[in-house]
Amino acid sequence: MSKRIRRHRQPIGQPEEGDPGGYWLPREASGVLLVSADPYLQEEAKRIVAAAGGTLRTAEGVSEAVHGWDSADVVLVGSDVRELPPRRRAPSVLLGKASDGDGLWRMAAALGAERVAVLPEAASWLAEHLTMSGSPDPGGTVTGIVGGCGGAGASTAAIWLAQAAASQGVSTLLIDGDPWGGGLEFAVTDEPVPGLRWPDFQESRGSMDPVQFRDSLPVAGGFTYLSWPGTREPVQSPDAGAIAAIMDAARRAFELTLVDLGRSSEGVGRLSWDCDNLLLLTTAHLRSAVASARILDELPPVDTGLLVRGSNASQVQPTFIAESLGIPLVGVVPEVRGVAAGTELGRLLELGRRKDISRLTGSVLELHGAHR
Repeated sequence: MSKRIRRHRQPIGQPEEGDPGGYWLPREASGVLLVSADPYLQEEAKRIVAAAGGTLRTAEGVSEAVHGWDSADVVLVGSDVRELPPRRRAPSVLLGKASDGDGLWRMAAALGAERVAVLPEAASWLAEHLTMSGSPDPGGTVTGIVGGCGGAGASTAAIWLAQAAASQGVSTLLIDGDPWGGGLEFAVTDEPVPGLRWPDFQESRGSMDPVQFRDSLPVAGGFTYLSWPGTREPVQSPDAGAIAAIMDAARRAFELTLVDLGRSSEGVGRLSWDCDNLLLLTTAHLRSAVASARILDELPPVDTGLLVRGSNASQVQPTFIAESLGIPLVGVVPEVRGVAAGTELGRLLELGRRKDISRLTGSVLELHGAHR
């Protein structure tokens, strides 16, 4: 399997009905280059850039765009473009239409586009993105943790990593990315903690104030967390627009956001595309390695490191699994007695203080660049 390439792409949500510029305030004009011969994309980009207070230059082909490519604040490439000029930076956003379907994501990977915007649904997001493009602060790092097989312990690892980052003085948010996981909060604490949960953000759109967002969430173990509620009551998942607003606020509010992606379509299919890098956790067994290879193919092509849970007596060596998957091994998670009971009783943080766990989490945070 080929080595994973560092690229960041973010799925864009649905705007509210009405004025697509209703949730943002232009802050600073941007010089925007659009490379596309598609009349619809040209008109949409012209309208959005003007509303954002920026200036737009349009080039219908790559050869025409070469001279202004690297000097533009933002480079937009239409879905009609199939190749880029040599030795130029990757485009900021790939613009497409709903009719382009899933092929947009494959095209974004091929072109190296950082993000994808489907128009007209993403008009509001794109306008806001353009107003923020000149900001010197790109926000914090978002790292996703995904289990390569069921029961690998990804949620446990995510909690321990959040605990370790917070202990180092890093402002940290842990996001429960699996609505079918029963509520990550049960493993974090054995007491009710005031704060908002996922369903409380169903109506969120556009920009949220990062300070208000941070202060609205519960805190345990020194880090903030956003969990699915631990109740039997049916809950409605926020749509793509709300998820985009939450992830944007998380990036601006915290130095490090750790996302426990789970293995559902909500986590892997949506939230993984918001991550700057990923950690894939598996066990040292052949079936687990095979399952990990399959889920790896479903993940976005960003930097991905491997964590293997096992011991010296494990059936398959962690280094062999890493070589087979084509991703670097960043740590071996020791088998810890009491994890199952700690999860049930909300006491995983107590186990996270063990020296062997602290050494592992500190090494992972440093080696994988989970905090830059």
